[in-house]
Amino acid sequence: MRKIYWLLICLICVVHASAQQNDSLMIRKIYTEALSHGKCYSWLDYLSNKIGGRLSGSAKSYQAVNFVEMELKMLQVDSVYLQKVMVPHWIRGNKEQGWIIVNERKSQVKICALGGSIATPSEGLSAEVIEVYDWVEMEKLGKENIKGKIVFMNHPMKPEFINTFEAYGEASKYRYGTASKAAALGAVGLVVRSLTLALDDYPHTGVMGYVDSLPKIPACAISTIGAEQLSSALKKGLKSYFGFSMSPKILPDTLSYNVIGEIKGTEFPNEVVLVGGHLDAWELGDGAQDDGAGVVQAMEVLRIMKALNIQPKRTIRCVAFMNEENGGKGGAKYAEESKTDKRKTIAAIESDAGGYSPRGFTFKGNEEQIKRSIGWKDLFAPYLLHVWKAGYGGADINHLHDQGTLLIGLSPDSQRYFDVHHAATDTFDKVNKRELELGAASMAALAWLISEYGVAP
Repeated sequence: MRKIYWLLICLICVVHASAQQNDSLMIRKIYTEALSHGKCYSWLDYLSNKIGGRLSGSAKSYQAVNFVEMELKMLQVDSVYLQKVMVPHWIRGNKEQGWIIVNERKSQVKICALGGSIATPSEGLSAEVIEVYDWVEMEKLGKENIKGKIVFMNHPMKPEFINTFEAYGEASKYRYGTASKAAALGAVGLVVRSLTLALDDYPHTGVMGYVDSLPKIPACAISTIGAEQLSSALKKGLKSYFGFSMSPKILPDTLSYNVIGEIKGTEFPNEVVLVGGHLDAWELGDGAQDDGAGVVQAMEVLRIMKALNIQPKRTIRCVAFMNEENGGKGGAKYAEESKTDKRKTIAAIESDAGGYSPRGFTFKGNEEQIKRSIGWKDLFAPYLLHVWKAGYGGADINHLHDQGTLLIGLSPDSQRYFDVHHAATDTFDKVNKRELELGAASMAALAWLISEYGVAP
């Protein structure tokens, strides 16, 4: 009996080792295909340089939808379709102007409107400016010190965070939520320090929000060089004024689309493994890193499967989400329709951190799902993917969390991302072809593993 027991143990070990070897060989094929014949870089070239910035509701966003739909159909995957979604439509308007007046001396500074902001009066808005570091300091100053002034929220991203997304997460709430808090204290305008660790003269936009029950005030971002200039004058005790002129408009919501393509699973077609990124992008640059890179990497996953004639056991679905930047409507619509779809999205992999060298994945799910996923870490060691841990999935796929979906975020090197994030510097020339392809291969390899083995319940 004991002999039979040990024979069974040995047989299991042999089968397990054989499966691991087969998995390693398939992953090697996937990386070789991506690095030798990848199309994601040429796709991104077109999306960035032929179309460009594509905020939801804009003409360029519809051009981008048509482009992705056409390219997915050319791959001859099993199905390609558009998912209707109503999205916000905000227009930046004329080029923004900003200035600082110190001792009656006026100097121009670089600014941009925050996404969703109202316009200034046509002649511009100028008032005494008061600097604050956070909401606690602003509240302590109170209405008596803030009424009639422009609030300067000078809260920098903290450089001590090694993962720059942690620094962004800590600081971004001040961009989004300060306008209404300042308005409640009588402020007439808001200027926030751009969210970047770089010291440069490129302002970084991003979405902000209003509380409907409070007055709405115009809000802009100032470049980090401009922020340092303004802060320096204030710290010297010089009475300073800030002025700005901008003309954005908020138009009625409009119809747009998520673009979806999929390869049907051979054994479990109703279990879906999603790969995706968001198609919309702020229009200051061309949206190459945020998030054209993620979209074309997701498209590349399907191309690799077709090129290698891989027939996944579970359905692999590519989704180019619309409206992540200023509303999240695309991700919300996908999740809403998933609730009544007989096909369940069991796992979702999102790329929305730039097309830089992949370092691994972060996982959001139950304990067993995360444990099984991290068990594949050794298979990716030859490709230098060392980050395998519980964490954040992504803004679009996060809407699926309450449906039991395992959420996965591709984790690239983060050190350069916020140099270009939401700024005019987010352009195609900042993307490295090989790094982009490595990210696509990493997503494809993990999507294939999940399609083979599923996820823990």
